[in-house]
Amino acid sequence: MHNYIQENESRFYNELFSLLRIPSVSSEPEHKGDMTRCAKRLVELLMEAGADFAEICPTAGHPVVYGEKMISKSAPTVLIYGHYDVQPVDPIDQWKSNPFEPEIRDGAIYARGANDDKGQIFMHLKAFEYLVRTGRQRHNIKFIFEGEEEISSPSLTDWIKANKERLACDIILVSDTTMISAKVPSINCGMRGLAYMEIVVKGPDADLHSGHYGGSVANPANVLCKMVGSLIDSKGRITIPGFYDDVVELTQQERQMLSRAPFNAREFKSEIGVPGVRGEKGFTTQERRSIRPCLDVNGIVGGFTAEGSKTIIPSEARAKVSMRLVPNQRCGKIAELFKAHIAAIAPKDVSVEVIEHHGCDGFLIPVTSKAYQAAAKAIGEVYGIEPVPSRGGGSIGILAEMQQILGADPLLMGFGLERDFIHSPNESYLLSQLFKGMESIALFYKYYDR
Repeated sequence: MHNYIQENESRFYNELFSLLRIPSVSSEPEHKGDMTRCAKRLVELLMEAGADFAEICPTAGHPVVYGEKMISKSAPTVLIYGHYDVQPVDPIDQWKSNPFEPEIRDGAIYARGANDDKGQIFMHLKAFEYLVRTGRQRHNIKFIFEGEEEISSPSLTDWIKANKERLACDIILVSDTTMISAKVPSINCGMRGLAYMEIVVKGPDADLHSGHYGGSVANPANVLCKMVGSLIDSKGRITIPGFYDDVVELTQQERQMLSRAPFNAREFKSEIGVPGVRGEKGFTTQERRSIRPCLDVNGIVGGFTAEGSKTIIPSEARAKVSMRLVPNQRCGKIAELFKAHIAAIAPKDVSVEVIEHHGCDGFLIPVTSKAYQAAAKAIGEVYGIEPVPSRGGGSIGILAEMQQILGADPLLMGFGLERDFIHSPNESYLLSQLFKGMESIALFYKYYDR
């Protein structure tokens, strides 16, 4: 693949840039036409790469692009998932170049979507093209590129359910994540789930004068703070009864494997500007961020918050709470446990409501699986070092749903780096990562068998 890249490098730039120039911002209605235009361009690139079939599939929202090249009913089937929608570009004045006019600077492509996720799905298109044109394809390969990942994929689940047989596969291969570093490659073998809730505490019908009524009625803000403060104990454990029932404890061997990832506590604290770290007792900072569940207040509001002072007892206070969940925990069950616990600790002199906003389950692929082993062998061959297994602290909800609907595990073979500033001004993607990604993906097919 290395020679093929060198021979076609100029063409690859032109083709990738044709995607990056399309402002496919899914969250902004004025770009609806651009979403369709980008989907059409992907269909063209799939067909040019060697797909036997590719089409735009309508959904309740933005379209899905589907393509395939099947060689045998008995061959393993790999389903490539990615997304062609991108984040908005604001604040535009912080970009050093036009976000939709890609530029190569300092060994990297700068543009919105350069990494997330157009650059990374482009790696799969070119690895596929290489396999087809050189007669090396020995897997059935299917592609699904959606246009709503950046807005939580509201239309994709129904489309997947309606096309379950069409999407049947042995593994879901995804490049939409980052590596630890260019020198320490890694493979993300799991992501956390999410349960997002809101607590609403209501007291008097209207704000009250704190001098006239203070000390005689419950203050919703005080009550709310006490309630959310009680959700985590002095050991960093979440106090909701039953919360940890389904958490699978990793073995010491598994923890040692994950600990191979380099981590500098001093640099970590310096990068985010904190004097110290905290979390669940008995676990490292890296473990707290990945293999353990957590609960955080994402926002809290109540009463007078403008500049100056106003002495009142607020009539209402609200807190938004997210719980990151580990594989085996189910977001629906956790949401119900949360509601029950808040109801149990709510004082009787206020009314308390819990609103369930959204959630998703986590997922995990064993490092002993054939897909993981094939990816590790491929990446190790390209980078010259065995990749480190890692666990993502964030959530990609649609992948957990795809795993449940299709009965196939996702494998996150991402090549982005933290330096790429996805979702921020001046998003970029190193050319070295782009090309090493193509090589690694091509080799994955060489080593993967179900």
